Amino acid sequence: MSVADGDMAPAFEMPATKGRSVSLATLLGKPFVLYFYPKADTPGCTKEACAFQEALPQLGKIGLDVIGVSPDKMKPIEKFADKYNLTFPLASDETRAVAEAFGTWVEKSMYGRKYMGIERSTFLIDKDGRIAKSWRKVSVAGHAAEVLAAANAL
Repeated sequence: MSVADGDMAPAFEMPATKGRSVSLATLLGKPFVLYFYPKADTPGCTKEACAFQEALPQLGKIGLDVIGVSPDKMKPIEKFADKYNLTFPLASDETRAVAEAFGTWVEKSMYGRKYMGIERSTFLIDKDGRIAKSWRKVSVAGHAAEVLAAANAL
């Protein structure tokens, strides 16, 4: 299953950093960014999270929340958030149900070995819960700026 631009975002609810919980139901009414990353505290995921953290003031000006999602357990996610002073919620999708609903839990291959993992993806979701724009197989460099530009166009 996969979602496309214009689709309604699948419902979700996940535990997040600092004792928070994130869900589609509580986020409705204002636009937000939901991004999926493979693993906390790895080089690419760290760069991406720090870029979103840096973009938070501009995203906040247009009323946009950012939520990062990985299949990690809460403990490594909390350590990651603390280490890099990430103030936006990082959610744990241990069951991968949310990743599967968004179509980001995919077959990958490295050195000829196939395995299942998170495809680095970002979804800009409008105030009505509809996917305004999606990015698949995200390249980290410049990505937060791309998301900000698309959000400004909402």
